[in-house]
Amino acid sequence: MLDFSKNYFDLFSLPVGYTVDSRSLAERYRELQRVMHPDRYANATEQERRLSVQSASLINEAFETLKDPIARAGYLLTLHGVEIDAQSESTQDMDFLMQQMALRETLEAIPDQPDPYEAIIALRSMIDKRITDLVAQMAVHFETPTEERLEAAREILRKMCFLQKLHAEAERVEAALEDELN
Repeated sequence: MLDFSKNYFDLFSLPVGYTVDSRSLAERYRELQRVMHPDRYANATEQERRLSVQSASLINEAFETLKDPIARAGYLLTLHGVEIDAQSESTQDMDFLMQQMALRETLEAIPDQPDPYEAIIALRSMIDKRITDLVAQMAVHFETPTEERLEAAREILRKMCFLQKLHAEAERVEAALEDELN
């Protein structure tokens, strides 16, 4: 059975850090699932079946956390003793907040655009690029995590959460546009 006291990186035999080898992560995930899958314990004792279910759940949670750059950043901050509620905390960067307001206005205006599909694709592409840029910045802060760098990473995480929400809203607008066609 798994050692439930291990952190997610140790569980997947990965170095603790923001940059994760996605191929190694996926390979280790499949290996762990193959070994711990509850179907393998169908004829085992009740305790072994329960541990198998708990292990599979932990493996899934760890995998989802490590493969998602936003969840991984939050998890790493927690490992470094930084408590964060990125979904409810807000950035104090006024320039960023103004950009977010402009992007939301752009999103709201998309249905009125001559080619709303082109507009939504362009907006999503812009949001994705900004998230990618923040991911690169985040990686630098976790290379040698100091108190100042961890605070900077925390601020970047707040911004990433804003952009993630905006991306989800853009996907909803795109789905609504597609529904109108059908």
